[in-house]
Amino acid sequence: MGELAIAAMHRICKKAGAERVSEAAAIQLAKVLEEIGIKICKEAIDFAMHAGRKTVKAEDIEIAAKKVLSR
Repeated sequence: MGELAIAAMHRICKKAGAERVSEAAAIQLAKVLEEIGIKICKEAIDFAMHAGRKTVKAEDIEIAAKKVLSR
């Protein structure tokens, strides 16, 4: 099992307008979001290292998310 809570995935789907959400759908959403999150974090780490920092900052995540999600 991944790092993301399945109950949170149910809430996200409901927030998006779903009336009902299967357990399998919530689990799959968690897997997909974790994969995307890891890609974003890897990019953010590269940005931080390029800037000479060990600490990943919010702006690194923001820039990395734009890069990863625009593909």
